[in-house]
Amino acid sequence: MRSVPFVSVCLLALAACSHAQPPPAPPPAQIIAEPAPPPPAPAAPKPPPDVAPVSLYFDYNTSELSEATRAALQSFFDQARQRSDRDVRIEGNCDERGSREYNLALGQRRAEAAKSYLENLGLESTRVTTVSNGKEHPKATGHDEASWKENRRDDLIPTDHQIGVSSVTDPSAR
Repeated sequence: MRSVPFVSVCLLALAACSHAQPPPAPPPAQIIAEPAPPPPAPAAPKPPPDVAPVSLYFDYNTSELSEATRAALQSFFDQARQRSDRDVRIEGNCDERGSREYNLALGQRRAEAAKSYLENLGLESTRVTTVSNGKEHPKATGHDEASWKENRRDDLIPTDHQIGVSSVTDPSAR
């Protein structure tokens, strides 16, 4: 009878081994994170808008600045102050009446008046050059009061730091 407990234990062991064992647990999943994208490059600061050329108009035979002219110079100064990389060339012009010499002198006085006003506002004098065209560069070609009024002007032209390099590409805008 001793064999009965022995056989029972063996049968029990066999029965226990006959059940399917659970498969081994899969290894824990490795979390592989993709590398984070590099932070976006900081946006390049927007350059200030370019300085727009402007024409200032004068009464007959004078270089005095009117209120409208002063307002236009203030606006031009506000733009030029933001663009220290830009200089300005002021070209004084006259109508066709008067001698060549007189108109060259009057054009120079007009250009100097605008330069002086800009300097008083705070624009560095080293950034401003003046030239007189006299009556040699008319904007209007007529021989009447409307044309003469158009030709009595200063043209303020933004330039690079190199003398004579204008930002105005259209010669008719001069």
